[in-house]
Amino acid sequence: MEESRDEGLTAFICATCGAQYPPSAEPPAECAICADERQYVGWDGQQWTTLAELRAAQRADVRAEEPGLTGIGSTPGFAISQRALLLETAEGNLLWDCLAPFDEEVVEAVRARGGIDAIAISHPHYYTTMVDWSRVFDAPIHLPAADRRWVTRPDDAIEFWDGKRLDLFGGLTLLRLGGHFAGGTVLHWPAGAGGRGAILSGDILQVVPDRRWVSFMRSYPNLIPLPAAKVEAMAAALEPWDFDRIYGAWFGKVVASDAHDAVRRSAARYVSAITAGFGEE
Repeated sequence: MEESRDEGLTAFICATCGAQYPPSAEPPAECAICADERQYVGWDGQQWTTLAELRAAQRADVRAEEPGLTGIGSTPGFAISQRALLLETAEGNLLWDCLAPFDEEVVEAVRARGGIDAIAISHPHYYTTMVDWSRVFDAPIHLPAADRRWVTRPDDAIEFWDGKRLDLFGGLTLLRLGGHFAGGTVLHWPAGAGGRGAILSGDILQVVPDRRWVSFMRSYPNLIPLPAAKVEAMAAALEPWDFDRIYGAWFGKVVASDAHDAVRRSAARYVSAITAGFGEE
């Protein structure tokens, strides 16, 4: 698998967030994703890497999550250190979210499970090397038009969609909740959790260390909250959907059961804290 190059140019990758840029002779002056208030430039200044360097430094971490769902990560952690999810259906496979490092071991593991028929991503922090994933597996990338401006490496494989939902194959549905980003999206998987339904959330719904709960933020690293009304709207948008489990953005960040009520309770707690406060304790 060759590094992404056009006529000897290199598609540089931001070392802080993993965003990949169009092939060029020199790295960009800055990463637009990290310059945004939701992210940050690393304490040592803007740093860049390449797929070749990542392949030399990273090892694949592929784990079964449940039947039909495989986690794809790398170790040691790079940038935000999220893991992707390969979701298998009888009508095709979907890659949910992306991570920057991937190598032949990952490609072989994915192909052994039937490959990738489409890619969908929760928000721009996880776009990373989506163009390379798309080219290796000849798969379209479904992104909400609301986040078009955050695409750092445009490509013909990207298909932008409008509205609040997009129905895909295998009963899968993309739901645009907004919040963290205007196009913030989760995936509803009706066959997940043994047929009780699951949500793949990235960090649009952030599974917190107390995995009975989720939370909602404009910026997690910079601790910028969302307005109470936005969180209420996000919870309301999920209310009609059946799901018992939530898969967050990292290995182990899973609300294993009672996830529908966890969203309801979490939104109510968040709104109470924002509007009334917890008081002095």
